[in-house]
Amino acid sequence: MPSLTPYPHIIHGCDYNPEQWLHSPEILKQDIELMKQANINSVSIGIFAWAALEPEEGRYELDWLAEIVDRLWENGITSVMATPSGAKPVWMSHKYPEIRRVSASRIRDLQGGRHNHCYTSPVYREKVRAINTKLAERFANHPGVILWHISNEIQGECHCELCQAAFREWLRERYGTLDALNLAWWTSFWSHTYTDWSQIESPAPNGENSIHGLTLDWKRFCTHQTYTFFENEIAPIKAANPNAKVTMNLMGFYDGIDYWKMSKLLDVVSWDCYPAWHTQQDGDETYNAFWADAYSDICRSMLGKPYLLMENTPSQTNWQGICRPKTWGFHRLTAISHLAHGADSIQYFQWRQGRGGAEKFHGAVMTHANRTDTRVFQEVRGLGETLKRLDALCGAKTDAKIAMLYDIESHWAVNDAQGPRNDGIGDNDLMLRMYLPFWTAGYAVDFVSPDMDFSGYHLLCVPMLYLLRNDIAARIRNYVKQGGTVVLTMHTGVVDEHDLCYMGDTPAEGLAELAGIRVLEIDPLYDDEYETLRITKAPFPLAESYRLERLCERITAEGAEVLGVYEHGNPCMPDEMPCLTRNSFGRGTAYYAAAFAEDRFYSDFLLSLAERLGIQPALDTAFPHGVTAQRRTAQDGTAFWFLMNWTREQKAVTLPFALKDYETDKIYQNKLPLPPYGAKILVRAN
Repeated sequence: MPSLTPYPHIIHGCDYNPEQWLHSPEILKQDIELMKQANINSVSIGIFAWAALEPEEGRYELDWLAEIVDRLWENGITSVMATPSGAKPVWMSHKYPEIRRVSASRIRDLQGGRHNHCYTSPVYREKVRAINTKLAERFANHPGVILWHISNEIQGECHCELCQAAFREWLRERYGTLDALNLAWWTSFWSHTYTDWSQIESPAPNGENSIHGLTLDWKRFCTHQTYTFFENEIAPIKAANPNAKVTMNLMGFYDGIDYWKMSKLLDVVSWDCYPAWHTQQDGDETYNAFWADAYSDICRSMLGKPYLLMENTPSQTNWQGICRPKTWGFHRLTAISHLAHGADSIQYFQWRQGRGGAEKFHGAVMTHANRTDTRVFQEVRGLGETLKRLDALCGAKTDAKIAMLYDIESHWAVNDAQGPRNDGIGDNDLMLRMYLPFWTAGYAVDFVSPDMDFSGYHLLCVPMLYLLRNDIAARIRNYVKQGGTVVLTMHTGVVDEHDLCYMGDTPAEGLAELAGIRVLEIDPLYDDEYETLRITKAPFPLAESYRLERLCERITAEGAEVLGVYEHGNPCMPDEMPCLTRNSFGRGTAYYAAAFAEDRFYSDFLLSLAERLGIQPALDTAFPHGVTAQRRTAQDGTAFWFLMNWTREQKAVTLPFALKDYETDKIYQNKLPLPPYGAKILVRAN
């Protein structure tokens, strides 16, 4: 697989805000020399520079930016050119109040902040297109510009009259008639039937918030408006250079828009990674690490190729409750973990701390001390030396045989359902709980959206697919019928694409037949309440019992083989009710887990299942707690292994074959030691 950009190296970069220092040319001159010392080879530039690029309407000043981009390129530093729509200039906000966002409570924002423009406003779209056209004319074919960073952390929604009108038009195209809309939204509930399109408004805390179909369609509409806004952003760039590559920096499990749909417009997926490190007294960082690595795997999966780490802090944030800096050596560990999960870059927010404003205390390579002998600068420089040696890793692939289905629309619907458990339904928690054992044991996992092809995977995990489209159900059935193995869980196939409950057996659309079970009812548990899964027939090594929590479906087996039953202290409830089942379907197998179980169950069950299916981890060995592994394969066939220790304790890994440290050439035959928060990049010793 070729590199993501025309620059065939691992990118080691940072957000650069020279517009904050135009009054200090000595700082700008110093920056380039210091970047070279820090082994920085790329900068993201212009992200919040609109006021400097267009200080008054129609007067564009791009010479200062061109001079900096030219100087950077002359010194071997590439640019990721940003479009500045994330923060509108003050003059524009005051002259055109329609561009300022209106909240769900119907209050228009005052000027201030960022990421708060109206996506529908024709004025704002025209202004964005105009500035982007000027930038594209100047930089789209510049040899030093390797990528376009479109806006910044795109997010939020606007409820202004322009958006209301656009929403109604979008609904007209979707449903055609009010009768069809009223039926799809079940508006006869509470007599909320619409008799005119003009009556429809977006959800509001002081208005309509009880029609789930409305809420779901509003979120789809917000994604649609963001999508078309993004199309408007990139059009001038692609017109100036059809080969120009564009990205947007995602924000982890942000659920305001459907990132899967947005990814269709991207040449490269990137994301901003900011876990709250060092929250545990014992120094065990496994929880934060696996959360971050899960989203890295999502980014890698979106386009089926490596991603870019567009932002992470080299030290600390400034917006978390407690903004602890990464401890000594920890930055290198986090960087190598990103490489392990498919990153072709390590980039920072930010190069230099500003002297004022809301982010003046956010971590940076260059602090207010303006020195190079700081711990952070030296760690960044050292990491840069490592990255220089990793050209072969550019474009390296990850071979995953396990897929995790992640449907943002189902997430929207189940968290708006009002029952059966309003104190945390836990759909994402369940997904991550199922991901955790694979991460711990060194298996590669791809995440797939409902619209992606999952036919080539050996194992498909489907956690809590509450909203189930009939076409997705058909594809899951066909996947198993053709020989695939699927793990379904409780609260799947409950509502259709309009958030209307299915009539008849659930999981609906043939998944009950696939699993060989039928759901009778669902029982939500209190936070301090538990039940027990007792294994009655173990198809592979499992413990005798496991603790259950949150949600327990009561099911009956209708053809499925019962592998485990509920064990409880309720004398009114029947004994031996199925909780874990297996069913043959065509040439494949469907497992059904009817309850939310403890971590130990998913570890025992899913790892045993992966082994049974012949799926291989990165290294076939038992890892000590806190140590994880991944593998990527370069274009020339070279396999790279990555080992990470997420604890403050010395660890040792038993190797199934000899490996060589890619940085030091040291060969490890049997045991490989990992220091606290240590990480290794390895290749075959022979």
